[in-house]
Amino acid sequence: MDNTVRRSRVRVWFGEHVIADYCAEPLLAERYAQAMARRFAGLRVTNEPLIGEGPTDRPLPDERLWGLGPQ
Repeated sequence: MDNTVRRSRVRVWFGEHVIADYCAEPLLAERYAQAMARRFAGLRVTNEPLIGEGPTDRPLPDERLWGLGPQ
């Protein structure tokens, strides 16, 4: 029996550029793809199974993107 966790990769495309990239189990990936298709109507959204070693969930970067916090 294959114990490999199945994952899918969802991408939102603006022409040839990927503007969103998400990997998850197939059911979560499908929900994400549907939500992105509604939010970005007119852009191409792909949902493909990952084969072999694909990208994993990446944590958000911990560096600050601005110099000052809210005041």
